Amino acid sequence: MGDELLDAERCAQAAADRSGVTVRALAGLAEVRSAAELLNRVWQAQPSEPVVPPAVLRAYEYSGNYLAGAFRGSRLLAAAVGFLSPGDRLHSDVLGVLPGERGTGVGFAVKQHQRAWALRHGLHEVRWTFDPLVRRNARFNLRSLGAEAVAYLPDFYGPLSDGLNVLEETDRLAVHWRLTSRRATQAARRRLPKPDRAVPSGAELAVDHQGIPASATPDAPAQLVAVPADIDLLRANDRPAAAHWRRVVRTALTVALADGYRIADFTSDGCYLLLRH
Repeated sequence: MGDELLDAERCAQAAADRSGVTVRALAGLAEVRSAAELLNRVWQAQPSEPVVPPAVLRAYEYSGNYLAGAFRGSRLLAAAVGFLSPGDRLHSDVLGVLPGERGTGVGFAVKQHQRAWALRHGLHEVRWTFDPLVRRNARFNLRSLGAEAVAYLPDFYGPLSDGLNVLEETDRLAVHWRLTSRRATQAARRRLPKPDRAVPSGAELAVDHQGIPASATPDAPAQLVAVPADIDLLRANDRPAAAHWRRVVRTALTVALADGYRIADFTSDGCYLLLRH
């Protein structure tokens, strides 16, 4: 673990340096409140119905769970919350990055800090969930971090009241991030091979880029399931179309997983790549 932890800490520091931030544990009531406010802003939630109440964040911080933020100078740009779970794992409950900082590497820096923190505490895996229709999150989780999507969870949270999820079914993909796996280590070093190299000949579309289900044959060596380019924009402008995407992606992924496929990667043009076990 010594060499693995040292490498993880180096990768975390390099990621923070590239994005020009300092990532550290949050401490004290003022920083906890700032984190709660940031998460509410990212999820467009009202203070009366916060993403995570400040009192809960304070309890996490006091009890030794994961509560960290990314700062540029004194300004908080991102906050992440995780709690310990059975089996030497960390459950990463939420990570929020201010909209203006997306694409700058801040989120990656926070997750690499989380990886090093977990290894330092003797944990070997981090788990979380994400909305399978959000293309940037699929790419971030599966490609940037080298995590693995292992299960489809229909309407996992039930109705939520924040601005991003209101009136939406909260389908999620469960993610396992095996921190010392070859894939996670390559991703931390930014050396993960290009995803399209893994697409075998004979791969068939199960959902195309217009959201139309296709007839992938049951014995295809691989399936591709497209997701919309910007589901948030689609929800804002065409809720029936967004709901249609939810249905067809849910059907394609749940059927494929039940038929013995696994989610192996996410392609550069916005498709889940499913390969047979």
